[in-house]
Amino acid sequence: MKKRGEEARRLRVFVLDCEALSLAVRGDRMMIARFDLAARGEAEIVTSPMTLVEAYDARTTEQRWDWVLSRVNVAELGRDEARQARRLLAGAGLHGHEYTIDAMLAVVALGQRGQVTVFTSDPEDLERLLPDHVVVVKV
Repeated sequence: MKKRGEEARRLRVFVLDCEALSLAVRGDRMMIARFDLAARGEAEIVTSPMTLVEAYDARTTEQRWDWVLSRVNVAELGRDEARQARRLLAGAGLHGHEYTIDAMLAVVALGQRGQVTVFTSDPEDLERLLPDHVVVVKV
């Protein structure tokens, strides 16, 4: 049974793009604070599998990557999500490899429940792909 007020409080979901994930790996204070919220059960951190590959930096230790990735939920993406991403791109008048990872990240964001915030280095493109109820924040 839910406690009173629990239904009204929606879980915060932080969706990370490549730069946001890279900041976390590098120990950025603001990103680590968000990870702390997730560790306390006040938020969830999500990204796409493509973002993991894009964010990889050989200068970072495997241990550091493992620590960050142990705290991130990686969305499963398949054919249906690819179709949805294609539709988002078409609706925004975008196409090509330049927008592919952003479109897949937008699909991940749209699949979340709660107060969704996307942290990105490229807010303009994601704002074109996402509805207004998804908050897009520049990192």
